[in-house]
Amino acid sequence: MNAETTPRRVRKAVLPVAGLGTRVLPATKSIPKEMLPVFDRPAIQYVVDEALAAGIEHFIFVTGRNKSAIEDYFDRAYELEDTLRQKNKAELLAELDRFTPPPGATSFVRQQAPLGLGHAVWCARDVVGDEPFAVLLPDMLTMAAPSCMQQMMAHYAQVGGNVIAVEPTDAPWSYGVIDPASRNGRLLKMRGMVEKPAKGTEPSNLFITGRYILQPEIFALLESQGKGAGGEIQLTDSMVRLMQSQDFHAVEYDGRSYDCGDKIGYLNAVAAFALANKDFGQAAAATLRAALENR
Repeated sequence: MNAETTPRRVRKAVLPVAGLGTRVLPATKSIPKEMLPVFDRPAIQYVVDEALAAGIEHFIFVTGRNKSAIEDYFDRAYELEDTLRQKNKAELLAELDRFTPPPGATSFVRQQAPLGLGHAVWCARDVVGDEPFAVLLPDMLTMAAPSCMQQMMAHYAQVGGNVIAVEPTDAPWSYGVIDPASRNGRLLKMRGMVEKPAKGTEPSNLFITGRYILQPEIFALLESQGKGAGGEIQLTDSMVRLMQSQDFHAVEYDGRSYDCGDKIGYLNAVAAFALANKDFGQAAAATLRAALENR
């Protein structure tokens, strides 16, 4: 691939974190859903780690009211760090330092009203600028090695354009699914997408898992996008419009996603990430087995 056709590097990621988390109330009444712990760290940390592994350098958090805990989490905690230093807790200090982004690597913009995912992404337009960017939905965690976004980046380097991650499901009528035109291994060229198709009319069983690489032209379309499903500005509606002039590909990534947006999905994520933890996985398995036996 020559220099003229090499896709522009993806350096920035948009993380929409303004949602109210109504499906997991009352836990989210005063705590952002993105800060709910998934075993040993907040859910948002897994998403940031996934993006960091893919080479993302700048994180743009689209926040709302009562979300200041997210900004505080990605800042330094001087009192805590000083206490750990005095107690010679070097390992914990190193762990906190690993979770703290370098200066200038985070931006926070406010979505003043809950007008949908498309509107949230549009709110990040001035920080993203005229370059391709990633979008990661923080209530969808992915478990994969290499990370889901790393796998997407590898395919993006080959085909450019717009890339989304997909995963098979037994209930495609419950999700937004893609309409594939052709397939080459795990990479599919798309001709469309359908949001919650009628049962029996699904164009595929591959649902969109909340990971995107998009070109900046999407912002102009989002600005003029009318309200869609649920009375909100939908990102998928502008993606369908962009598909008329730009290529879209889907990557059936090697891994699994966990929807932390509802209570059972959140429980599933906590169990899965506890079991996968290299230090506590065996103890977690024994604890879960004991809980089932004693119920």
